[in-house]
Amino acid sequence: MTAKATTSGTWEQDVLQAEGPVLVDFWAEWCGPCRMVAPVLDQIQSENPDKITILKLNVDENPDLAMKYQITSIPAMKVFEGGEVKTTIIGAKPKFALEQDLKPFIG
Repeated sequence: MTAKATTSGTWEQDVLQAEGPVLVDFWAEWCGPCRMVAPVLDQIQSENPDKITILKLNVDENPDLAMKYQITSIPAMKVFEGGEVKTTIIGAKPKFALEQDLKPFIG
């Protein structure tokens, strides 16, 4: 299972109006660390399908959102809940470290 993509066009519905927490992975095709963290995020999503939704946003294709959320380095992950950013995670991390960062959302 791979994380579903979101775009500027679907952002409002996918992220801001979503039920429950949504982790958005801000990434780009050319980013090596982004490709390293993707399977880890897929694993976390498949183990916690009812607790968190994980989406990907390509910063090259959606520069407006990258600018709005001040993405200056990737991979950057932001967890949204109720339309607001609740936490920000910068850089590729091993699964254990990501799960620690996400503990308030996945328990």
